[in-house]
Amino acid sequence: MQGEDLEEFLEEEREAREIRRRMADWGFIEKQPPRIREALKYYVEKGDIRTAARLAGMNISDFRELLRKARIPVVL
Repeated sequence: MQGEDLEEFLEEEREAREIRRRMADWGFIEKQPPRIREALKYYVEKGDIRTAARLAGMNISDFRELLRKARIPVVL
């Protein structure tokens, strides 16, 4: 990536992370078992659904359902 493209990409990533943080149901997240809780937090910070699902020990479809319950948006 070139300088401007990289800066734009990083800004979009920062904005997506802020949206996920702001909209997440932190009460729901904190009540989850440790493995699930950490996977949800990882997703909020990184936006990497494949790794987060693997950390949770879930398939992506089930993890997406969990994201809905936690009110964490999938920001593209």
